[in-house]
Amino acid sequence: MAGTSESGAPIHDVYGPQDVTGLDPAAALGEPGSFPFTRGIYPAMYLSRPWTMRQYAGFSTAADSNRRYHQLIAAGTTGLSVAFDLPTQMGYDSDAPQARGEVGKVGVAIDSLEDMRQLFEGIRLDKVSTSMTINAPAAVLLMLYQLVAEEEGVSPAAITGTIQNDILKEYIARGTYIYPPQPSLRLVADTFAYCRAEIPRWNTISISGYHMAEAGATPVQEIAFTLANAREYVRTAIDSGLAVDEFAPRLSFFFVARTTLLEEVAKFRAARRLWAHIMRDEFGARDPRSQMLRFHTQTAGVQLTAQQPEVNLARVTLQALAAVLGGTQSLHTNAYDEAIALPTQKAATLALRTQQVLAYETDLTATVDPLAGSYAIESMTSELEAQARALLEQVDSLGGAVAAIEKGYQKAEIERSAYRVAQEVDAGERKVVGVNAFVTEQDEPYEPLRVDPSIEQAQAARLADLRSRRDGADVRQRLDDLRRAAQGDANLLYPLRACLQALATVGEVCDALRDVWGIYKPPEVY
Repeated sequence: MAGTSESGAPIHDVYGPQDVTGLDPAAALGEPGSFPFTRGIYPAMYLSRPWTMRQYAGFSTAADSNRRYHQLIAAGTTGLSVAFDLPTQMGYDSDAPQARGEVGKVGVAIDSLEDMRQLFEGIRLDKVSTSMTINAPAAVLLMLYQLVAEEEGVSPAAITGTIQNDILKEYIARGTYIYPPQPSLRLVADTFAYCRAEIPRWNTISISGYHMAEAGATPVQEIAFTLANAREYVRTAIDSGLAVDEFAPRLSFFFVARTTLLEEVAKFRAARRLWAHIMRDEFGARDPRSQMLRFHTQTAGVQLTAQQPEVNLARVTLQALAAVLGGTQSLHTNAYDEAIALPTQKAATLALRTQQVLAYETDLTATVDPLAGSYAIESMTSELEAQARALLEQVDSLGGAVAAIEKGYQKAEIERSAYRVAQEVDAGERKVVGVNAFVTEQDEPYEPLRVDPSIEQAQAARLADLRSRRDGADVRQRLDDLRRAAQGDANLLYPLRACLQALATVGEVCDALRDVWGIYKPPEVY
């Protein structure tokens, strides 16, 4: 036996039919585009068109990020993916004390409708699909996007894209939460209902395993904890009065792609199969679109190294290959210099070119599910599915995803996995090229992209100007309307939208909800 996988399953020297346990290949695999979607959610997959090529970008001001978006579109990007700075992610304006030193650093600063207009200036929002990595204030940024589209003359029915809107994983792995779980889940369900009525082509949530994986989750933990969260969202939406087939077709997922190519391919296949059975057998979904696990993939940022950064080009290519062989619907490839700083324009373009080489210079798009029937892949898929199912049952035994989060279960399990990997790297048992293997004396000098710290003052000045020009009494009235709605059970996105249209800021809207719901404080012991 050669060893074990990231999730602890055995990796055999040679695979044969005898290793595909508990599986009738003819019955379980099916055809691409048919239940349980092991081989992909669409019959043709990439035969007619490749996956959507996204590049995650956003830094400094809306104007700076807008220039980067135009450059990416010119380079062939088929979908934008917006990175927001930490104050925006936490629902604070750029002039808030909590925002000091973080404005524009890890993403773009968006404080108001005026910033959102500038972010997408010159970009037709009915011609591009936009993904926004935003969670606690996801509904706020979605309403800003809709308002900008309408100002362009674009119907909300014509805009396409995704908001991450996955608040539960924030309590587990990432930390950019604002409100306690229950009101946060209400906001998610309200978004489902609003988009069904107003923005029907929008993906209302991207249920994310990526950030848990980046925090140290194994592939099995990534599948199980992500699907446990997804079940919680489905239950919440059903409890709010929505029928499962009314909202489930717009659910989407977000996973990592690591360098362990075979296990990653198996992971994506296992996740599709598990989700199809959960939706059909547990929730009674009858629409095939409700049973499909549609997912975006990002290559593994945590596996990039600051040492010998050019080696990351090989890592990212392998990770992207795993995502494509696993049947992803869209893909972001990290830039090779992201372990050092925000990616330069050259590095971002090269990351996109990596996807384009895979799509247009290989035969990956010439056949559907090329690894189907591989003894190794099918065995790993079954093993991952069984392990993930067992872990889902463990979460259920604790009362479900929210109850397990409140006990600190998922966070503790992920931290244990991360600690084990760190020990293996420190001991040299796990090789990392350039870090503990094949180390060079000195890397070549590198000039990173730097964000001008003066943008914090510039954003504060824009906010002051905005507040001096708007109708302050109207803003206060609309914020009061939002507080009253939060105390009741009406859909919050309508009063929220009215606040933003009146030029209330992101921070003011989030503060109004903080006034009613408070903020979440994590358990101290888990």
